[in-house]
Amino acid sequence: MKAIVLGAAAGGGFPQWNCRCAVCALAWAGDERVKPATQSSLAISTDGAFWLLLNASPDIGAQLRATPALWPRGERESPITAVALTNADIDHIGGLLTLRERQAFSIFAMKQVHAALTMNPMFSVLSAPVRMEVYSGVPFRALEGLECALVAVPGKVALFLEGESPKLASDEGDTAAAFVSDGNKTLAYVPGCASLTDRLIDRLSGADAVLFDGTLFNDDEMIRAGVGEKTGRRMGHLPIAGEGGSLEILSRLPVARKIYIHINNTNPVWIDGSPERREVEAAGVEIAYDGMEIVL
Repeated sequence: MKAIVLGAAAGGGFPQWNCRCAVCALAWAGDERVKPATQSSLAISTDGAFWLLLNASPDIGAQLRATPALWPRGERESPITAVALTNADIDHIGGLLTLRERQAFSIFAMKQVHAALTMNPMFSVLSAPVRMEVYSGVPFRALEGLECALVAVPGKVALFLEGESPKLASDEGDTAAAFVSDGNKTLAYVPGCASLTDRLIDRLSGADAVLFDGTLFNDDEMIRAGVGEKTGRRMGHLPIAGEGGSLEILSRLPVARKIYIHINNTNPVWIDGSPERREVEAAGVEIAYDGMEIVL
C-alpha cells in the first residue's frame, strides 16, 4: 500500500493567501526553512493503477497536476476511483467541484456529510459520481484489495453549518477518521479531531501509520498571533502541545510512523529547526509535506 500526501496544510493552505503572520511571512520571503503546502488530502493505492482520495481539497487541481500517478491515461479517464470524506469542511469537500467533468467515481461518506452535500445545490453538478453512505466503523471496499472504514471521532459540524452553540466534541458522525487497510497493513488518517478518547487511542494503536490532526501547536496560537479569535478546541481541533495535547499521547502510541497533517499556517512546526519542530521530532512524530510518500 502506498500513500501520497497531496496536501499537508489546514484550510487556507500555507502560506495563507491573506496572512502575513510570523510563520507565513517566512514563506512569502522564500525562507528555505519552510515549505509551502496545499490543503489536506491523501491519495492511496495498492497497485498504482487505481487510487482512493481521502478528502478532496479546493487545491485538488494543482495537487493532481503535481502528482504524475494521478494523471489521466486516456482521452477521458482518471485513475481516481473513489473519494472518502472525513467531514464536510470546505477544505475537504471543495475539490469535489473540480472533479465534476462527467467522470465516474464513488463518494463514500457518513450521512451527515452526504446531507451537507445535498443541501448545497452547487454539488448537484456531480451527476456522474455515485454517492455511497457508510456507517461508523463498518468496513467497505474502497478499491480492489483496499478496505476502508470511516470511524466517528470527537469533532464538530463544518463551519458553514454551525449554529450559535455548536457541539465541540460530538462523536455523532460529523467528523471521522479513515482507517485504510490492504489486508496486511493499516493506515489511519485523522485530519480533524477534538479529543483523543481511550477508544480512539486503542484503535490507532493497531495501525502501522497514523496521520493526525496537527492544526495548532498551542490552543490559543491564532489569538496570540493576532489573526483569529478562536482557540483550537473551539474549532474542533486538539492542540499539539500542553497537558492533554496530542503530542503527549502520540509519543506513547506504539505505531511505526506517526505524522502530523492538516497543519495551520500559524503553526511554528512548519519551520525546520524551530523549538516546536524539534520538540515534535524528538517525540518521534514527523511533519507531513506535499508529495510525501508513505509505503507500507
